[in-house]
Amino acid sequence: SLLGAALALERSHHYVLFVDSEPAAEMPAGVEVRRVRASTPAVEAARSDGRRALADLWSMSRALAAPELDCLLFPTVYSYVPVFSRAYKIVVIHDVIPERFPEHVFPTAAGRMYWNLKSLAARRQADLILTVSEFSRRGLIEHFGEPADRIRVVGEAPDAAFRVLDHPKLSERLGGLGLSPEQRLLVFVGGFSPHKNLLPLLDVFAALEGSDLRLVLVGDYETDAFQSCYGKVKERIARPPLEGRVIATGFVPDEELAALLNLATALVLPSQLEGFGLPAIEAAACGLPVVATISSPLPELLGAGALYVDPPDPQSLRWALERVLADPALREQLRRDGLQAASALTWSGAARQLLAVFDQVAHRHAQAA
Repeated sequence: SLLGAALALERSHHYVLFVDSEPAAEMPAGVEVRRVRASTPAVEAARSDGRRALADLWSMSRALAAPELDCLLFPTVYSYVPVFSRAYKIVVIHDVIPERFPEHVFPTAAGRMYWNLKSLAARRQADLILTVSEFSRRGLIEHFGEPADRIRVVGEAPDAAFRVLDHPKLSERLGGLGLSPEQRLLVFVGGFSPHKNLLPLLDVFAALEGSDLRLVLVGDYETDAFQSCYGKVKERIARPPLEGRVIATGFVPDEELAALLNLATALVLPSQLEGFGLPAIEAAACGLPVVATISSPLPELLGAGALYVDPPDPQSLRWALERVLADPALREQLRRDGLQAASALTWSGAARQLLAVFDQVAHRHAQAA
């Protein structure tokens, strides 16, 4: 989304994408794609319990050291490899969740050690660090002691699929799971990592009254690369009082998800920490009231367009959900303010932030020439 928006704004830069597996999404027109052979794609090897083979790291490092490249952008620490070249190096660090909650991200001490080494190497080699919000920028400065001038923000935005729909309908698959527009639906969207606070959410939901009330957990629980608590969630929702009241959908495509968000009563995102909180922004863009963690940039991004809860305090979550379920006027106010806030976040705006970084790199190269 970011690269497509940048290409729509200007085409003075030449973009080369290095991939070690078949891309999951269609590549934007006007970019060069170079395939690097790997025994295991980085997206699989970078799992919480895995690591990349030295031969694969070396192959990618050699490819990225091509002399014609002026700037290297690693979109995550997971995709970083050391590269010894003259190119300006930029690493995107989305948040400090692995550092703040290592036990929730890495199941083994070895996994934590490999991550810390890789993160340190990425920060040391980076000429510039990008992150996705001012909230995450402050976290990087505080946790790593990075100088403020080494970190720039390039934000995120909802995809065009997430919008207010004139006649939303639940997909046949979601309807087959027992969901209905006549029900009051609380929706969670995201992974099943322990830091998402899903088990406390289940405890709170179990205490909410209403035979028509359902909690919908949207997210891929089968191939999640991060440490998952889905086993515990599955066991809990199979027993009373949650049996039949909580539905785990698995992965849901954007168009189906947008329809669900248009028909739901509220989105709930009670995570211990979020670097951006994109599901909440996507929900707000669909006109859905949001209940979200205060440990995130969402108070800055959505403002009065959401209710905020303190992750360690389940009572604050219960209070917020009871309020949003019981008060139509509050839901309308959250809908209105959320829509306005979400409309200010665009991929074009994020692309302008990125292009400003590239202009800085180009200026540096011109001075060095």
